[in-house]
Amino acid sequence: MTDTLIGWDIGGAHVKAAHLDGTGKVLALTQEACALWRGIQELEQAIPNILARLAAPCPVRHAVTMTGELVDAFADRRNGVQAIIAALGRLLGHADLWVFAGPHGLLPLDRLAPAHYGAVASANWLVSASFIATQCPAALFIDLGSTTADILPVSGGKVHYRGYSDFERLRQEELVYTGVVRTPVMAVAERVPFDGDMILLAAEHFATMADVYRLTGQLPEHADQWPSADNGEKSTAGSARRLARMLGCDFTGADLAAWRQVAVYLRESQLAKLHWACLRQLSRGSLDESAPLVGAGVGRFVLPALAARLARPYVDIGAWLTGLPDDQQAFGAADLAPAVAVAKLALDLM
Repeated sequence: MTDTLIGWDIGGAHVKAAHLDGTGKVLALTQEACALWRGIQELEQAIPNILARLAAPCPVRHAVTMTGELVDAFADRRNGVQAIIAALGRLLGHADLWVFAGPHGLLPLDRLAPAHYGAVASANWLVSASFIATQCPAALFIDLGSTTADILPVSGGKVHYRGYSDFERLRQEELVYTGVVRTPVMAVAERVPFDGDMILLAAEHFATMADVYRLTGQLPEHADQWPSADNGEKSTAGSARRLARMLGCDFTGADLAAWRQVAVYLRESQLAKLHWACLRQLSRGSLDESAPLVGAGVGRFVLPALAARLARPYVDIGAWLTGLPDDQQAFGAADLAPAVAVAKLALDLM
């Protein structure tokens, strides 16, 4: 018997982990950049590093959810799930390792079959939304991360989704491929206002939304774990320089205010994409106007403004996650919601 748990969220660019005690209190949280698209060896390096930082006593139960099977290191998603699970078995041991398989719940590794792989693939959104369904009678749940946004109505103790696979969820706009760190600026807008004109953006990976939110002063620096687009400094000047390059310009330092205005436009463009997707979900009529927008993820600092556009109250998922407080210097439970939620789900099995 174990009285401690580690929840894991294995992504394509980050590995997130949450250490909880037997009461569900969060004891430690961590995230590590992991370029899984380069191969499974990246995960094999990241897991021991995270275990060392968490320093969880043995024995420990591990509960896993994932999205990393989609990276192009794997021939297909099924192959990706298989490779990730095999690696975790080697790294964490098979004895008390459980995998989240969506509607099938948490399954011990020895009961996980290839027939479950489709349900395992990219299911971290469901574990977080299912947690909210146990805490809030009705909500529009949004997890806005470094790369993607999940948008889901929750009511009557259930998550009301129309898509399950990434393809289905993209079709339904329950998954929107936009985030506050890694998303290239060219994916957010085609042109921006500058010097009184609308300027076409270069279709190049010159700048990311991390640069945008750094210029607007909103980006928690711990959320940006990857090198910048030009491998340059992560500073206001560095972000302005990269953003200027999107317009074929050079940043001089004297024109910082102009580049901040470009950043504001791009922030509003991304917010509009999220707003439209929310309106689509709300058009289903499953939520009344009093249901709050519940926000999670490192990009949730954007979500109070989105809630205001929707004329809804905003509630942070951290209201229901006990343990370490959020601050600007370290990851909080609300940043790593799927890892915390999958560990809480494993509590029921103890």
